[in-house]
This record gives sequence, C-alpha cells and structure tokens, in this order.
Amino acid sequence: MPIMATKKTTPAKRQVSDTQKAAMAAGREAARTVNAYLVALDELRPKRGRQVSRQELDKRLAEAQKEAEKAVGTARLLALQLVDDLERRIKAVANATTNTIDHLEEGFVKSAKSYSDSKGISYNTWRKAGVPASVLKRAGITRVSARTGTRTVTGPK
Repeated sequence: MPIMATKKTTPAKRQVSDTQKAAMAAGREAARTVNAYLVALDELRPKRGRQVSRQELDKRLAEAQKEAEKAVGTARLLALQLVDDLERRIKAVANATTNTIDHLEEGFVKSAKSYSDSKGISYNTWRKAGVPASVLKRAGITRVSARTGTRTVTGPK
C-alpha cells in the first residue's frame, strides 16, 4: 500500500489589534519607568563606611596630582592611578543628583500601580525593594490585609 503524503497546513498568523499593541507598549513603558526608578534608588542608597564629601575628594585630588608630578617609577604609576580613581569618584558624586531621582519618582508614581497590579507585586515587596512608603502611597499602592482582603493605606514606617 503506497504511503500518501499529507499536506501540512500552516496556522494562520495571529493578528494583534491596535488596542493590544497600545496596551503592550504601555506595559513596556511602565516596566522601563519602574526599573529606572529602582536602579536609581540602589545607586543613591548610602554605601557602607564613612562618606567622603565632594570638597574632601577635591582636596585629595589636588594632593594626588602634586604627588604624581614629583614621583618617579612605580610611585608615579600608583599616584597616577590614584588621580584616576579620585576623578572617577568625583564624577560619580556629581552625577548622583537629587533632581534625577525626583524626576524618576514622578514617573514611578504614574506607572507603579498598573505595573504592580499586572505583575502581582505586593506592598511589602515594594518596601523590601527600598521604595519609601510615602512614594507607594502617592502611587496608590496600598497594604492588603491577608485575612480580610481589604485595602488599607498606611503611612511611612
């Protein structure tokens, strides 16, 4: 008995409506906004150890530049590396402005509620991620009582 070849049919391509495309774009934008804010929070979080002021860094840089001019051999190499490290730290301090976080915070407040609802992220998870309670309140993200299922707005801890 001869084997008959069966004709394979390709499934019809799924059409995405303009409404669905807009919803997907809004979701991607909310995710970008939330991510940018969370990254900024991590970058601005105080680091361990003694914090050095911008003025102190400038003073150290001037001293290191003088030392690099005088030194020879490996001492000069190490002094040049110190100058480079201090310049990098000064640039990092200059880039960490509060205006940036304020702008990102406003975007977060607008996007966080829909993002949180779509991903099922709880109030406590946001708090553990470092988002201040006052920002969550402005975003409309509230604490949910586990027993009653009712939402209650709470103030900062």
